[in-house]
Amino acid sequence: MANLTKHDLDVLEKIKDPEAGPSNPLLIDDSLPRDPHVTDASSYQALTQRERAIILGMQDISSLDQYLSSVRLLDALIEEHPNYASARNNRAQALRRIYGDSMLVTLNLTTRASDSTLISISSTVLSDLDTAIKLLSPSTPWAALSPQAAKTLANALTQRGALYHLSAKQLSSSPDANLRIDEKRREAKWKTINFEECASRDFMLGGRYGNEIAKALAVSANPTAKLCGDMVRQAMRREIAGVGGN
Repeated sequence: MANLTKHDLDVLEKIKDPEAGPSNPLLIDDSLPRDPHVTDASSYQALTQRERAIILGMQDISSLDQYLSSVRLLDALIEEHPNYASARNNRAQALRRIYGDSMLVTLNLTTRASDSTLISISSTVLSDLDTAIKLLSPSTPWAALSPQAAKTLANALTQRGALYHLSAKQLSSSPDANLRIDEKRREAKWKTINFEECASRDFMLGGRYGNEIAKALAVSANPTAKLCGDMVRQAMRREIAGVGGN
């Protein structure tokens, strides 16, 4: 009868759970600038106050036109300060709220925006998240981050992971689903497995940088985890049935 050794189970568990093995500790340093690309304290304060006013203004908006006007204020802020990651993360979130998380995939559903509009919006959202992640990601595994930078990085990774995760689910569950992404973007050539793998990676990193939702989703979204789970269950069934390889 074939048995799974402790070593076998340990290997499978580490493949299944990206956080099971040893990893470099996350270094948080309160003395670092809150944004590595806005190092002057007074400039950072002015930026955050302006950004906060825009975000707070969105809370009391009742019409789509007003909400889009607030997004245009974020557009202006980003145009003036393209390396300010927090504004990019917030613009991506605002656009997701307006257009939904199905923007990357066409389904047999009525949408209030045209395909061309959704392609343009999704490009902005993905570009914003890519840029925010690139701006804030540590240059080495041992580089420290400020608490604010880590939080924004975690949120951007979690947002992108959520878009990828839902797109993978839609592609796998609907035979009529097709990608609706600018052909210049890398995702335009992806298959379902690519979305699953990248969603899992983004959730894993988002969890590492402090987002609890991302941490909870990292393993469940991991296609390798699903495969390993199936392997373990099949091996155990074979053992119980007494039909393991002899």
